Amino acid sequence: MEKPMDNAVRARQRVLAIFLPVAAVLYVSAEAVSPKGTDQVAMDTAAALKLLAIAARHPTQVYIAGTCAVLALGALAVSYAAIATLIKGRGSAVATVAALTGSIGAFCGAIVEVLVFPNLAAAATAHATRGAAAQFLVTTSNSGFGRGFEYAYFIGNFAAPLLMGVALWRSRAVPRWLAVLFFAGLEVAELQISSGPIVILYMLPFATAMLLLAVRIWRAAALPASAPHVASARVPV
Repeated sequence: MEKPMDNAVRARQRVLAIFLPVAAVLYVSAEAVSPKGTDQVAMDTAAALKLLAIAARHPTQVYIAGTCAVLALGALAVSYAAIATLIKGRGSAVATVAALTGSIGAFCGAIVEVLVFPNLAAAATAHATRGAAAQFLVTTSNSGFGRGFEYAYFIGNFAAPLLMGVALWRSRAVPRWLAVLFFAGLEVAELQISSGPIVILYMLPFATAMLLLAVRIWRAAALPASAPHVASARVPV
């Protein structure tokens, strides 16, 4: 008879699995919805004025893109922890570091996205002169607060996918092509800029990898607690 604790663990693992496709959908939506040229930090007055002009024409889109981006990064932070549950034995230490790095990076990224999208939309629609609004954006972006989170986001964004890809590759918990697809797909997705719905095509590999990994995590939760972990690697997709 299955223990209640086993059921609880499996239920939690399945909840974690759901975060992967959710993160992918939100991540793709954020880039597809954001007006072209708005997914950048206003580092100087000229850039800030340009961003304000775009945001003033599409404030609702900017708010929606910001909401999707913040939620996507929150879901991505949980997704790293979920993926790490697949890896036991060889590669587990690297997976733990990857999960920690990715979660911290995603959290910092959510803070950065608040500076990029909601702050921009609010400044563009506030009853203030363009010069004052631009100065607000530049000051916020160049503050120690903003720069610190931006640097942590940048490091986590590129280090975590590599580390998790290496952990998946070494553990053989999933086919090695899926480990490569996760790493390459996420790196390409993170390099995308807001250029309309066309970004969906470039982000499809990332979305595919997240969906396939979610299936693996969900199926792994169905295995008996006493089953050897390697069995999860042999479950066909």
